[in-house]
Amino acid sequence: MERTTPRMDTGNLATRVATALVFGLFFFSLLWFGDRPWAPWTFLVVMAGAILMGVREMTLMARVRGFNPSLTTGVLVAWALLLHFFLATGNQDPLPLWLVLAGAILVIHLGALFFDPKLEEALPSQAITWLGALYMGLGLGFQLKLFMLQGTLPKTGSRLILALIIITWFGDTAAYFVGSYFGHRKLAPRVSPKKSWEGAFGNLGGNLLGAFLMQATVCSEWSLVDVLALGLLLGTVGQLGDLAESTWKRSAGVKDSNVGGVGIPGHGGMLDRVDSLVFAAPVLYAYVHFVHGFN
Repeated sequence: MERTTPRMDTGNLATRVATALVFGLFFFSLLWFGDRPWAPWTFLVVMAGAILMGVREMTLMARVRGFNPSLTTGVLVAWALLLHFFLATGNQDPLPLWLVLAGAILVIHLGALFFDPKLEEALPSQAITWLGALYMGLGLGFQLKLFMLQGTLPKTGSRLILALIIITWFGDTAAYFVGSYFGHRKLAPRVSPKKSWEGAFGNLGGNLLGAFLMQATVCSEWSLVDVLALGLLLGTVGQLGDLAESTWKRSAGVKDSNVGGVGIPGHGGMLDRVDSLVFAAPVLYAYVHFVHGFN
């Protein structure tokens, strides 16, 4: 059989690795101090900044197609969702979700009525405003919720966020290398021509490896069933999240989500970095809530 040349972007690999190391150092430091009083506030600020970048990228992608979603409104609604998750602890909910959504209805639709100069595009523009707010607000809000969980082990939330990042990152890395060297069967050619079934199964293998590593190091309470379930669940929904974001880029005709030029060196835009985590975080929270009783 003729040997094929790997389709790996080696020129970008050094930048990707360097950026990943910088962000990894920051997050590992934050998670190490996860039990300090200032840690949740720091994580809140980080998630708020990520929301601003993500909603901005989605807004600019939509404007490429001539739509006019509101960046200001989308960010404010997403921040309100994030604040809901931050304030809701135990049985206390000073900013209930229904109030956030009711306020969002008013600011998104009435705001567009008075301030949108392109009312002929009102339907898709307001729908995209909702999408950006819910996608980033809920996806990163669940990460904040995970970070603030308390369990039998110290720094439970930090452990869970670390597990979420490592399991997802191991899967993404495995998919990148396996798909580059062995990928032949297209997974979703209409959405992302470079993705392959071989890379998808490599992704799940990396997810399982990351889950076993987390059990051996920081999540010692996990059983073998937990490792297998979380590895496969987070791996599957993470890839679905990646494909979902790829459809948006495909529809906008852009390669990376950082349409405005403010991205992460070697990693594209913020949406490119959180697409898997946005889908995986709610699944991890649901698992530890319903299976382990965390609240």
